[in-house]
Amino acid sequence: MPPKEGILALFDSIAKGYDRFNHLSSLNADKGWRRKAVRVIVNTHEPLMVLDVATGTADLAIAVVKKAAEGSRVIGVDLSEGMLEVGRKKAEGFPVTLLQGDAEALTFADGTFDCVSVAFGVRNFKNLSLGLKEMFRVLKPGGRLVVLELSYPDNRFLLWCYKLYAFKILPAIGTRLTGNRGAYIYLPNSILRFPKPSVFLPLLREAGFSSAKASSFTFGICRMYVAEK
Repeated sequence: MPPKEGILALFDSIAKGYDRFNHLSSLNADKGWRRKAVRVIVNTHEPLMVLDVATGTADLAIAVVKKAAEGSRVIGVDLSEGMLEVGRKKAEGFPVTLLQGDAEALTFADGTFDCVSVAFGVRNFKNLSLGLKEMFRVLKPGGRLVVLELSYPDNRFLLWCYKLYAFKILPAIGTRLTGNRGAYIYLPNSILRFPKPSVFLPLLREAGFSSAKASSFTFGICRMYVAEK
């Protein structure tokens, strides 16, 4: 994995075309995956304090406050100021605050948030275990972690089709939209390197979480992890 500076530069460089690429490359399935996560996050009629880690252009943060009880607030943190700049324009008028920050060194006090979410960003953590422990730390007792992350199918034929799409077609689309082919070589590789549920669920438990469980969407292309503190 590239160092944090490399990750930051990568996402800064593709920020303006990032949303369009996500929607186009997933055939808008990413919107449905976020809706599923929102339903798990917004599971109460009480106002929520939510931290959205690796918030990017704030799609999930905005989706949460649209459905959450009045008085709810979302704080989004991301390494990339370029992504945050796009997100701030989209979040105008919503109770969403976007800050540059590192998931592995969160600046919030212990037990600050009712829920912590991460959508399609946890695989970019340099130190995954440290990032999970930090998210556990800032959650209130009884708080919930919701992670959406891209994955790949278990079926061999579907996996072959997925790799063809991810490594041949997606880089061409990404290059056309952003001009950065290297970013769209890195991204599918990062998906293949990310732990499957059999490995990631124990990592959540090692970080202190309980009741960790995984769900699979769209033949395993996306997975949602839910864990409690």
